[in-house]
Amino acid sequence: MMHNRDNALLNRTWHHAQFQAIDKLVALKEKKGLKISLAFPTLNEELTIGKEILVIRTELMDRYPLLDEIVVIDSASKDKTRKLAERFGARVFDSKTILPKYGTYRGKGENLWKSLYALEGDIIVWVDADISNIAPKFVYGLVGPLVEHDKIGYVKAFYERPIRSSAGIAASGGGRVTEILVRPLFSLFYPQLARLVQPLSGEYAGRRKLLERLPFSVGYGVELGHLIDIFETAGLDAIAQVDLDIRIHRNQSAAALSKMAYGILNTFFARVEKYGFAQLLRKLGDRHIALEREGADHRVLESAISTVERPPMLEIPEYKEKFLARP
Repeated sequence: MMHNRDNALLNRTWHHAQFQAIDKLVALKEKKGLKISLAFPTLNEELTIGKEILVIRTELMDRYPLLDEIVVIDSASKDKTRKLAERFGARVFDSKTILPKYGTYRGKGENLWKSLYALEGDIIVWVDADISNIAPKFVYGLVGPLVEHDKIGYVKAFYERPIRSSAGIAASGGGRVTEILVRPLFSLFYPQLARLVQPLSGEYAGRRKLLERLPFSVGYGVELGHLIDIFETAGLDAIAQVDLDIRIHRNQSAAALSKMAYGILNTFFARVEKYGFAQLLRKLGDRHIALEREGADHRVLESAISTVERPPMLEIPEYKEKFLARP
């Protein structure tokens, strides 16, 4: 029998259409004195970043002033990502120029962490930059629960994810790392979080007062780390999810997903030790090992996948000076 408490997340699960009255969201945002920021973490996204910024800016800044700023945090792209982002009206930062004394790492989590310092909003929205079917719902759907419900601190997107194969395009089947790795881990250790439809979705939003207290894995484990830390420190009631219907983007190869799983596992092991679920008795391997066919044999490919974690922004003096001095 499923207990009501086990199914509590369903009470904080919405469809984006419930927040499509954007004028009402704007009025409520202004009444509460909130500032809302959107950031795109990017690396070589020239094919989609211009359209994403144009669609969101036109509808949610020019037509309805729901967003106060749109920013791109870029990891030294080699293509026209930064130039296109600026052309379509975003403020663009090179990740390595933000808090430079703390160095820089390649990774989405690094860009998200640094965006907390660069952005001004009370509510931060993060959207991946490779979405082909971008629409305003990717922002107002995530912002809506935070504007309307003061006790919610973090909102995850979920959607159907079409996947390409030799047989064509299937209506669903994306999110392979979630179903093969993360949902089984959550089922064992955090069954409440296993009820999140897309725990690794790249679109989510949160309140600064919550986000600034979280460590950030610089690489693939950032989303999983957030969820566990929020669950442990703020409780399940701080988390909500919103159905955005469908998301079309690049599907990654099995080799790339294997590297993602490696990074996620590193973050997960760090969390289960931190919160007393388990203790590792031996040192973990420090390289992802893959095998590549080479004639009749296999070649070993070793890759260093970053396991670095950035500390909570509240521990950074420059951040405290910039934000805690505000009224």
